[in-house]
Amino acid sequence: MGNGPPGMGENQDDTKPGSQMHYAVIMAGGIGTRFWPMSTPRRPKQLLKLFRDKTMIELTLDRITPLIPLERQRIVTVAEQIPLFKEALPQLTDNNFIVEPFGRNTAPCIGLAALHLQEEDPEAVMVVLPADHLIQDEEGFRKCLQTGIDAVESKDAIVTLGIQPRRPETGYGYIQFEADEVQDGLHRVVTFAEKPNEATAKRFIESGEFLWNSGIYIWSARRILSEIEDFLPELYVALDNIQLCIGKEDERYQTFSAYNSIKPISIDYGVMERTQNAYVVRGVFDWSDVGNWGEVWRLSQKDEKKNATHGKVLAIDSSSSYIYTDRERPVAVVGLDHVVVVSTADGLLVCPLEDVQKVREAAEESFRLWGNNDEKKA
Repeated sequence: MGNGPPGMGENQDDTKPGSQMHYAVIMAGGIGTRFWPMSTPRRPKQLLKLFRDKTMIELTLDRITPLIPLERQRIVTVAEQIPLFKEALPQLTDNNFIVEPFGRNTAPCIGLAALHLQEEDPEAVMVVLPADHLIQDEEGFRKCLQTGIDAVESKDAIVTLGIQPRRPETGYGYIQFEADEVQDGLHRVVTFAEKPNEATAKRFIESGEFLWNSGIYIWSARRILSEIEDFLPELYVALDNIQLCIGKEDERYQTFSAYNSIKPISIDYGVMERTQNAYVVRGVFDWSDVGNWGEVWRLSQKDEKKNATHGKVLAIDSSSSYIYTDRERPVAVVGLDHVVVVSTADGLLVCPLEDVQKVREAAEESFRLWGNNDEKKA
């Protein structure tokens, strides 16, 4: 493969044309166990209608399509989920999907997508986004993406979107940035910080030097593969093995075999925290990484007692709660505050709002003990 990313010969000209083709890469492989019992293997988080009566993946496609057309959007997911996406969104075709054998965190997911895009277009610019964010100001969001795309085209930078913090959030990572702009709207990254405790989060916000880490990135496929070669050589070797068989009969087997050799690692830890080429665009739009039921409650419309409800629900002497049912039988919550109650055909969840991070544990234990209704329906 030579001294360059997969698919790049040693003597190939590295100069970029004036205008590069842009692609959206949407990471959508997980099932969202933190949203059990609504989310299951056959109804992954990306296909839940949590807001605006649209699925999370549909909202993601809607907000990116004015900037990047559907034919240049790629959803990275596992094969089992593709029929579910196609059923929910009939406009999708096989060309809209890149298939992972199984999840290995974000660095392998992004590396695989870059590999496929570079095979299709050696100068591809990738806008990488999770499938499960909620963004209110979509025009402002696309303006930030365009700033990042401009930086990639002019500086061959690797760019992330940072969000202006609105509270001392302990559930997000943070990005420290230089105050001076490198070019319009673009700042150099100083460092990445892991999820802080509340005191540290308050200190970050008071300093004015930190943004929330959105997990949204812009770079060329060629550049990110080069960065993976520098900082994640084992992953790069695995991607090299996949690159050799793209479009061949044994592609699926070789991809599965390569993935078996890959250690799970995030793109932040693997590349972004190590590179000297990271820049950030500051976003001032409303943004949320919808990661658990507590965040759904925070973002949902509420009544005068701060309850967010759906379906046949009675909330008596209860406040500040999220109560959901899709069953014909009513759900009554009496004398409880700050709770999540979710009733579906796949289970019943009752949980204090402050313990929503433990829902994943409950889901995994439920699947281990009793399986899930998806298996019984199959």
